[in-house]
Amino acid sequence: MTTLLSAQALQLDTNHGVLFQNLNFTLQVGQRIGLIGHNGSGKSTLLSLLAGQGHANRGSIQMARLCRLQYVEQHLPPALHALSLYDAMLDAINDQPELHWRVDSLLQELGIDAATAEVAVQSLSGGQHTRLLLGRALLRDPNLLLLDEPSNHLDLPSLLWLEEFLLNWKGAFVLVSHDQRLLNRVTRQSWILRDRQITSFDQPCSDALHSLALADEAAQARRDAEQSEIDRLAASSKRLAIWGSVYDNEKLARKAKTMQKRADRLKEEQTTVTEGQPWTLQLHGKASPANHLLQLDSLTVRAAPGLPALFKLEQFGIRPGDKIALLGANGTGKSSLLRQCWQAIQAGQESVQKSDQKPDQKSGQDSEHISWHATAQIGYYDQSLQQLNSDASLPDALYPFVAGSDTARTELARKQALISAGFPYHRHQQKVASLSGGERARLLFLALSLASYHLLFLDEPTNHLDMQGKQELTEALAGFAGGFLLVSHDRDLIEQSCQEFWVIQDGRLERWLDAESAYECLRQKQPVSETGRAMLAAPEIANNKVGETVLSDTELALQRLCELEELLQADLARKPRHQKPQQQASWHQEMADLNQFLGLN
Repeated sequence: MTTLLSAQALQLDTNHGVLFQNLNFTLQVGQRIGLIGHNGSGKSTLLSLLAGQGHANRGSIQMARLCRLQYVEQHLPPALHALSLYDAMLDAINDQPELHWRVDSLLQELGIDAATAEVAVQSLSGGQHTRLLLGRALLRDPNLLLLDEPSNHLDLPSLLWLEEFLLNWKGAFVLVSHDQRLLNRVTRQSWILRDRQITSFDQPCSDALHSLALADEAAQARRDAEQSEIDRLAASSKRLAIWGSVYDNEKLARKAKTMQKRADRLKEEQTTVTEGQPWTLQLHGKASPANHLLQLDSLTVRAAPGLPALFKLEQFGIRPGDKIALLGANGTGKSSLLRQCWQAIQAGQESVQKSDQKPDQKSGQDSEHISWHATAQIGYYDQSLQQLNSDASLPDALYPFVAGSDTARTELARKQALISAGFPYHRHQQKVASLSGGERARLLFLALSLASYHLLFLDEPTNHLDMQGKQELTEALAGFAGGFLLVSHDRDLIEQSCQEFWVIQDGRLERWLDAESAYECLRQKQPVSETGRAMLAAPEIANNKVGETVLSDTELALQRLCELEELLQADLARKPRHQKPQQQASWHQEMADLNQFLGLN
């Protein structure tokens, strides 16, 4: 294959030490590579070096004459913010006016309409920013793309679009991302950057990580065996040296020195094992004996008081153990719903004792809309990470979360927890404001885990997590003893940790019991929803009663029957206290009507 770019013995030093060293690799025509690594391992820095936006301390980068490289960075250049999207596209080829005609056709390919093209760049969504950055790169007709976290902050529809774009891209690319699903779908090779080195695999992300884990196990086993031999030689050398001294035996003394040299040589050549992660994300919660934790009735969701409504919901509730994903495009009101609920809970003062069948705490001004159980302990992870006091030291920042815990509120317990989370003792008096985004996220997860809530509101918790952190969060939420309402666009996290899916679409909130149907709703392919609304081009099934409607298409009835069977199986698989007996009875009746209509009785 033809080589586009190569690097030899690349090394970069920083104020904190060597970021990476002795990197050797080649990029060839048509390669689709995922660049993977922990936060801070140097992925974005490496891409910027390859793009010519920095200089290594050692080594060289060579680009072939036929290589047409374009770098798609994470953020838009500040100089573009005041331009319209159309003008920002033109700016990419100002030195080639003969190519201006390509802007209109490319905007259409990127799914950007004429009205959006006239909007100022600073007013665009994250998904539109990504399309703009890709468009600017494509105008140069590249055959190699360097993509630095293009999936960051994308909503699910934009993420699906990006996936399709990369699948259809014919050139080579290096993709930096923490989205394992995206990497599995669009890449064929993986470069894993860790311990200042690159390990290459001719496999997509998940397979590469599995191969790396097996290699790590083998390396650890070799190191353990080598260490056992080193320990044996050292012990024997020490014993022989003592005997040689006691008995004045020069032969034993020489033999002791020889054995010690062998031990030292083995130690120098000992198999290297990975330095690993400095912490493991954990999230502890607790179950509640209440029947309901939170109830939302006839709620109008707004970005802020006085602003237009984003969407409305009729009646939705969260019970103990409910694990719910809140899905929708950017700007539909997902974060606003979580923030509105949290503000109501923070402002709520009254406690009206009722039966345990309904929540009994209410928000002040909107008490008819948001209510919660008096005993429910509720926590909030906000994507802006403002739950932590920026002016506090690390132990003091944890205190508001654990003030009610006899074991966790002591200063010693908080310091021990910080050390276990990768914050060494000498950093404990550091202010929260001085932490990086990833470190601040780590501290907030630690605070929420120490507090052990019944219910969590989680707003984009993966924004500052690397791939391992995302996997640990997925496992933590799957085993979480309490309930949660999760806003995220990470499909692996959603599918592996959630049991119910709320989708905001066209100003309304709908409930789904499987992720694929929720995705189809977001793709606007109009599937049949859980409530029985036939959104396909076919007669409507009203009130879940097939017998009251003349069906013109037998396939529609069969499709609905299969859907009902899946819904029933999914509900029966839940814990008895979380099942919906009345809904099950309704599904059984509708299935009986369908069977009668189809002649299957």
